Amino acid sequence: MTTHPNSTVTALTAGVQNLMQEVAQQSFPTRTLYVVATPIGNIADISLRALYCLNLVDVIACEDTRNTAQLMTRYGLHKPLIAAHQHNEREVAEKIVQRLQAGERVALVSDAGTPGVSDPGAKIVDAVRAAGLPISPLPGASAAISALSVSGFIQDQFYFVGFLASKSGQRERQLQPLLTLPATLIFYEAPHRIIETTEALLAAFGPQREIVFARELSKLFEEIARCRLGEAMAWLAADKHREKGEYVILLAGAAQADEAKDHEAQRILSILLESCSVKQAAQLAAQITGQKKNALYELALTLKSSNDEEK
Repeated sequence: MTTHPNSTVTALTAGVQNLMQEVAQQSFPTRTLYVVATPIGNIADISLRALYCLNLVDVIACEDTRNTAQLMTRYGLHKPLIAAHQHNEREVAEKIVQRLQAGERVALVSDAGTPGVSDPGAKIVDAVRAAGLPISPLPGASAAISALSVSGFIQDQFYFVGFLASKSGQRERQLQPLLTLPATLIFYEAPHRIIETTEALLAAFGPQREIVFARELSKLFEEIARCRLGEAMAWLAADKHREKGEYVILLAGAAQADEAKDHEAQRILSILLESCSVKQAAQLAAQITGQKKNALYELALTLKSSNDEEK
C-alpha cells in the first residue's frame, strides 16, 4: 500500500510543530557564537534546531550575504547579515567578539555545509574562544562525511585533505606524504579541475588504488561512482556532464606493506620503461622486487599506455 504524499506531509507537519515546541524549551544562551551547519545542496537538509537558532540570533555572519539571504528567504526568515569571508575574517572576528560581549547571540554559517571545514570560520571561532566566550555547534550537513558514508571503504580511519594546490609541483608535494597512509583520503574539487586532479592522483597512487567520485551530493543530478584509478579517466570522459558540479573524491587507504611494495614496483617500472620494452621492464622489475612477472607486465602495460596518452 502506497502512502499518499499529502497524508505524509500532514502527519509530518504535526510532528514538526511538536518538535519545534520542544526546541523552544531548550537553552540558547546570550553572549554565545552558534556555529550552524547549512545544507550542501538540498534545501530540506537542515535541522529544526538550526532553523530555530537562526530565527533567534541577533545577527548572522556568513560567507556570502547574497547566498545566505536567499537561503533565509526560503525558510521564511529575515535577520541582519554580515559578510565573513577569507579576506576579512580576522577583522570581522573582532566585531563579532564585541557584539557577543554586548550580550548578543551570533550565528556563523558558510555558503554550504559546516563552517571552518574548507570554508571560512576557523579564525572567528579561534578569536571568540580566545576572548573566553562560549561557542556552540549545531551539527548538520557535511559533504565529506556524506561521501564517506556511501563509499563502502572499510578503513577505520579517514584523512581529510580538502582542496589540493592548483600548481602541479605543489600538488605533488602534498600527495607524497599521503601515499602510504592506511586511512581513506578525502578531497574536495571544483568541476573545472576534476580532470587535472584525477590525472595527478593516477600518477601519484597508480592505477590499482580505488577511487570514489561523489558529484553534486544531495542535488538533482547527484552521482556516486566507485572504480580503480586506472578506470577513472574513462568514467569522466563517458559523460560530458561529469565535468560539471562540485566533487568529493575519496581514495582507499594504502594496504600497508602490500601497498608500499606495489608503489615501489610502479616506481621501478616507470624508470625502466624509459629505456626498455614492456616485456624487458617487467622481467627486470620481477628480478629486483621479487614480485610475479605477469602482474608486473600488466602494470607496465597500463603505465606505458598512460604515458603515451600524456605525450
